[in-house]
Amino acid sequence: MARPQTDIEAGRTALLEMVDELIRKRGSVDISMTDLAAASGMSPSNLYRFFDNKEALLEAVAERFFAEKIRIMVEVTESDLPVRDKMYQYFARRYLASVEQYEAEPELLKSYLEIGQQHFEVVRGYVDLGDHYLAIIVAEAMEQGYFEGLSIDEAVSLINQMLHCYTNPDMLFYIGTTKLSVTKLAMIVDAVFQGLGKKMATQSAPGSHMKIVS
Repeated sequence: MARPQTDIEAGRTALLEMVDELIRKRGSVDISMTDLAAASGMSPSNLYRFFDNKEALLEAVAERFFAEKIRIMVEVTESDLPVRDKMYQYFARRYLASVEQYEAEPELLKSYLEIGQQHFEVVRGYVDLGDHYLAIIVAEAMEQGYFEGLSIDEAVSLINQMLHCYTNPDMLFYIGTTKLSVTKLAMIVDAVFQGLGKKMATQSAPGSHMKIVS
């Protein structure tokens, strides 16, 4: 008889919480299915009822880690906010979510980020998803005359580079929260719209007047 779906979801949630506990104790050391089964007091064969393999476990860990930020991205892009406010909320709310993780358990966050680097093939899809939602906002801005002379991909790339400190949680460990703030973020978003905005079509190509000097 098949296990009820609600039981499977509850079991997966409990196992993912156990992953948290193992990472708190061991850091970013690779966790095997055998390790997780032993820590959870179940046999490896029982564990495979919840996760088909190690890759499925890693995907579930990543999905749980990014769940709040995905919720924010969907909510913001589907909102009726003015496009400039929408872009600010898109970055600010995700940044504040990272700050909350950082201030609650910095070592746990650091370990998860290290695991993400070790298994970037699992994380890549979520990075691409962030670009997808940003592209939706950029496309809306373009309909209003912003970012003239740029393709959507070019605008997304430039904006990501300018807002990198607010989108990469690793930066919290290098810069901290005292030098980063949502007030500064708002000023940067304003600069993005002003610098890459409606007047761009009448200006020379970006950087065309700049030269490297020795």
